[in-house]
Amino acid sequence: MLNLSEYAQETGIKYFMISYTDLFGWQRAKLVPAQAIADMQKDGAGFAGFATWLDLTPAHPDMLAVPDAEAVIQLPWKPEVAWLPANPIMEDAPVDQAPRNVLAKLVAEAAEQGLRVKTGIEAEFFLLMPDGTQISDPQDIAEKPCYDQQAVMRRYDVIAEICDYMLELGWGPYQNDHEDANGQFEMNWDFADAMVTADRHSFFKFMVKSVAEKHGLRATFMPKPIAGLTGNGCHAHISVWDLDGKVNAFADDGAELGLSDQGRHFLGGIMDHATAMAAITNPTVNSYKRINAPRTVSGATWAPNTVTWTGNNRTHMVRVPGPGRFELRLPDGAANPYLLQAVIIAAGLNGLKNKSDPGPRRDIDMYAEGHLITDAPKLPLNLLDALRAFDADTVFKESLGAEFSAAYCKMKQKEWDSFVSHFSEWERIHTLDI
Repeated sequence: MLNLSEYAQETGIKYFMISYTDLFGWQRAKLVPAQAIADMQKDGAGFAGFATWLDLTPAHPDMLAVPDAEAVIQLPWKPEVAWLPANPIMEDAPVDQAPRNVLAKLVAEAAEQGLRVKTGIEAEFFLLMPDGTQISDPQDIAEKPCYDQQAVMRRYDVIAEICDYMLELGWGPYQNDHEDANGQFEMNWDFADAMVTADRHSFFKFMVKSVAEKHGLRATFMPKPIAGLTGNGCHAHISVWDLDGKVNAFADDGAELGLSDQGRHFLGGIMDHATAMAAITNPTVNSYKRINAPRTVSGATWAPNTVTWTGNNRTHMVRVPGPGRFELRLPDGAANPYLLQAVIIAAGLNGLKNKSDPGPRRDIDMYAEGHLITDAPKLPLNLLDALRAFDADTVFKESLGAEFSAAYCKMKQKEWDSFVSHFSEWERIHTLDI
């Protein structure tokens, strides 16, 4: 195990950020001087769990976030600081509802079956003005702004700085572009083991926000921050390998679309649990303004609303763009980096266990002809429907863990209740003179 005190001396680290992610995806951290990191590495940094979005009370004992030293990342924009993802424990036992712990359990379960789940994600974000009400580039007004050469270069300083940092960190970034909405961008880096991808996804959000602030802007991964524009997706590319990471268990050149029987069964699990997964892959009230949106200014939402799969066709929930992998297009920018990976693995392992059939392949344009599909489940219309679907899927909840599932349902139900009790301007406009 990496000795963090020695690491600090070798790299010039003055402070460590011991960080964990709560149920709602908020990143929590303590800034620890290097001189104190030895004790923290052994025992963890203390937090009051109730003060964050976890289902705990003020009466609970200290929650200790034990850093994963092997996952340390030195901040490229502030090299005297290092970021450490941590696993929360309480009274010497893992906090089962903590998202990184949920993912770790499922990674271990996959390993017991001789499998390594590898993923890559496509994290989309907007660059806004600091107050968050409008995009940061007043010239970015094209009707079809995707891949706009001039627009991406007007934000070159921000995008290039982030990409330079990913290169420095060894993530293997390979492309950056202006996305389908005005003010929206996407940056891609190499796929990796699910936990590595989750840690990088978590750090990426932190890094993008930090660099944007440095340039006087505000970055958001909110699913639908601007009405009428395409929302922020977080598409996940999924493959499963042997424990050595050398043999792709999803690849079969002789099979349809190059997807092996194992790959089809894993996909079948995703299809079986998709409506329940939505509560986690699309975890906010705002999420359903993206997956159930009317046509956007650019002409398409690029988001699914029905549980269907296809070949290389972006209008479905899952597409198989090439042999040995598939893309889940359901998640959005609000997805918790750790829970996103966890639900993929949980659903997939259930599919393997039950030899699930993903159902018929559909090749139509779902945006133009989706109304013709009458035998496929619709995705939830709102967060409440998603939570009900999740709560009803007892097999899926058991796979994720009883304590986590109960805590998630409870906390998210409170969030929904808060939303529906909010008195909105829409109500005033539509009801005042009724």
